[in-house]
Order: sequence, then structure tokens, then C-alpha cells
Amino acid sequence: MADRFDTQLIELGITLTEKQKRQFHRYYELLVEWNKVMNLTGITEYDEVNEKHFVDSLAIIKAVKMEEIHSVIDIGTGAGFPGIPLKIAFPHLKVVLLDSLQKRIRFLDTVIEELGLEDVETLHGRAEDYAKRKEYREQFDLCVSRAVANLATLSEYCIPYICVGGSFVSYKSGNVEEELDGSKKAIRLLGGELTGVVKFQLPGTEIGRSFVKIKKNESTKKRYPRKAGLPAKEPLV
Repeated sequence: MADRFDTQLIELGITLTEKQKRQFHRYYELLVEWNKVMNLTGITEYDEVNEKHFVDSLAIIKAVKMEEIHSVIDIGTGAGFPGIPLKIAFPHLKVVLLDSLQKRIRFLDTVIEELGLEDVETLHGRAEDYAKRKEYREQFDLCVSRAVANLATLSEYCIPYICVGGSFVSYKSGNVEEELDGSKKAIRLLGGELTGVVKFQLPGTEIGRSFVKIKKNESTKKRYPRKAGLPAKEPLV
């Protein structure tokens, strides 16, 4: 692995084993290979993938003590970010990856098999639908999402999955104030509480990022999430 990648991770307090480095390298190779036939990412240059996908995914340790987390669900995981980097770096995690596109799920299944990852499940479907199932609803310590969506909408997708006392952390670009103001009602209705925003720059770059931290204080009412499509069309604002 590139020294730059190692250095950036060390700045975050993460040191990888040789096995983990090989897994990240193979993940990169698969990403580029599959990206030739399907749209997984606009970023394919080696150092950029390491920085903008892998390091960015793992930077959540600035906001969450990952050693205290046991189960994670990644909503709208796309090409597997942040869920697969989290699983590689923190092998103790039980991870569920949810995405609405079947071809992305096929890619993720290949990555999981090739990297020899255990305790990782992929789900093809919509967040609104799986959140109604008892085997997933309020079953996770942590829900994460790098999906590009309004925070009020994301909260309705994500908060139903976390157990009371658990957390939802949304990966956002640097400026989130306007979104925060527009999502307070949704967060409250869903049983959550905004507990903080962790702002930082990706190590060795000027890329500003924010982690929005939401803690779940009470069970989500059964009516949420609403039927598929409504959270995006009519956010709870």
C-alpha cells in the first residue's frame, strides 16, 4: 500500500495489518475493474480512491468509538462506502450493506467473497421497506450513510434501524448548518436527538467534512418510515 495512505490513517489513529492492507488493495482493484462496465464511482486514481473513499470512510473514528460498536448498517452503500472499509479496519463488526440497485449488490458480494470478509450481509431493496422488518428494525448499534440526500430524508431512512441508545451518523460535506435547521423536526419525530457535529479536514488535504451525530432516545413510532418514496418527496420538515 502507498505510504501516503498509511500516513493518513496513522493521523486518524489507525494502523493496518498486512492482511488489511492487502484487502484494501484488492478492493481498489475490484472497484476499478467493475467500474469499467458499471457506474460505481467517478474516482478511480489510486491515491484519490484511498483518500476520498477509504480514509474518508474510516474518519468516522473522529466521532464514534468504533471498538464499542458491534453492529452497523450502511444505508445507500453504493460501492460499499463506508461499510466495507469499516469492516476491513474493524473486523469485529457485524455489517449490513443496503442498496437499491441489484448490480451494486452483485459487486459487493464479489468484494466480500474475494476479501474473505465474514459477518457481512448485503440487502437489495429500499430503506423504507427493510425498516419495517423485525429482523432489521431497531437492531443496530450504529447506522451510517454517505448517501447524497437531505438530512431530514436520511433520518427517516436511518433512525428506524438503530436500537434505543444507538446512533445514526451522517457523512456530510463541510457546510451543514442549513440542513441541520431543516431536519430538527424529523429527528425528534423519529425518536432521535442531534448530539453534535464533528467537523474536520481529511488528513493531509483541504477537504472539509462533517459528521452529524444523532442519538436515539426512544423507539421510532410504527408509522415511520412512511411508504417508499415519501421520505424523499415530502421530508418531515
